[in-house]
Amino acid sequence: KVRVCRLEDIPPLGARRYVSDANTIAIFRAEGDAVFAVDDRCPHKGGPLSQGIVFGTSVACPLHNLTIELGSGCAVPPDEGCVKRHLVDVVDGWVELTA
Repeated sequence: KVRVCRLEDIPPLGARRYVSDANTIAIFRAEGDAVFAVDDRCPHKGGPLSQGIVFGTSVACPLHNLTIELGSGCAVPPDEGCVKRHLVDVVDGWVELTA
């Protein structure tokens, strides 16, 4: 596991980026402090999901408003496409990604 940040470092209904050698991951603090992690790349045109608007447990891509359900990583119909999800936990207030 990789310790990324404290939960409080991510604003409510906001995101933080984690950059690894392999890719960039967007970590979201959604409604009710639920935490999700997905690749920071919209399946439609590659927009940075970490810069999108978070609502409920979804994020809207800042480029074309495609909505991704963070729990599944898939677009909300009628849109199509999915992003890779990553395992993430909050342990003693720390956000941890499973490598």
